[in-house]
Amino acid sequence: MMEPPDECANCGAAIPRRARACPACGADERTGWRENSVYDGLNLPDSAYDDADSRPLRRGGLPWYWLVAAIAAIVAALLFTLGGR
Repeated sequence: MMEPPDECANCGAAIPRRARACPACGADERTGWRENSVYDGLNLPDSAYDDADSRPLRRGGLPWYWLVAAIAAIVAALLFTLGGR
C-alpha cells in the first residue's frame, strides 16, 4: 500500500496518516494518490483567481422598459380615475 500524501491532490483536503482514502472526496491510491492535481497543467492566468478585481455581472437598477411600463400604468390609472367622474 502506498503512503497517502499530506494533502489530497484532487480536492486539497488534509489526509490523515494511515487513511485509505481522502475523507473529503474519496480519492485513494487507485483513483488519485498523485503528487499533482489534474488541474495543474491548465496554465490559467493568475487573474483567474483574483476576486478583488471582479465586477458584478449586472449593475443595479431596473431596465429602462420597466420604468416605461410603470409610468404607462400610472398614467393609465390616472386617466381611468379622472375619466370616471
